[in-house]
Amino acid sequence: MENKRCVSVITPAYRCAGTIRAAIDSALQQAEVLEILVINDCSPDSLDEVMQEYQTEERVRYLKNEKNLGAAGSRNRGMQQARGKYIAFLDADDWWEEGKLQKQLALLVFTGAKLSCTARELVTPEGELTGRVIPVSERISYRAILRHNQINCSSVVAEREAALEFPMCHEDAHEDYIMWMRFLKKYGYACGVNEPLLKYRLTATGKSGSKLHSAKMTYRSYRYAGFGRLRSGVYFLSYALHGVAKYAKSML
Repeated sequence: MENKRCVSVITPAYRCAGTIRAAIDSALQQAEVLEILVINDCSPDSLDEVMQEYQTEERVRYLKNEKNLGAAGSRNRGMQQARGKYIAFLDADDWWEEGKLQKQLALLVFTGAKLSCTARELVTPEGELTGRVIPVSERISYRAILRHNQINCSSVVAEREAALEFPMCHEDAHEDYIMWMRFLKKYGYACGVNEPLLKYRLTATGKSGSKLHSAKMTYRSYRYAGFGRLRSGVYFLSYALHGVAKYAKSML
């Protein structure tokens, strides 16, 4: 890479004062990080106090929304203000392994893809590793993403100019999944690093905490992506079967 620091990390922040340090610190240890945009989405906790610890860190940019925009709106704001050639998403309760971005950037250059993701290890709400790993394919096609979403948002690195074409929307669905479907429809495929370089914290209070609620959101995602009811139902059935198999394998 001509400029080693070429990645803008986007972190929406809401009720995360107890977890965001791990996210920020894991991003700071990545040599490729140009900046970390932490977007305070009107968080009612002590987030301001935590962020004071990073006020002398030149790579951390702390932005505050005037009104609550939700995760999708906050990520969109981050993409608009990012200065890097690449953007990476990192939720405030997740963290990365050292060397994550280096491996993804090398793969993006090698393959010519515009989006990359990684496998992830599930972590308890308290931050303890479970050893349960959710893998990814080395190549994820548009057809594959319709039947099974392997792409976790906190693992994504993408070319900023391409990502800006597909802003996240529809908070009542999986806004990131809609983005991946639209992205791959145009650009064909994503490349995956099948290593658990993302530590993904399980939580019962997130949007996907309830399996039934998450299932309804998945169906809505297909509808928002432009598919009719029948086709959405077919894709949803495939998605559900993959989901059962995925978590069964992660328990082995």
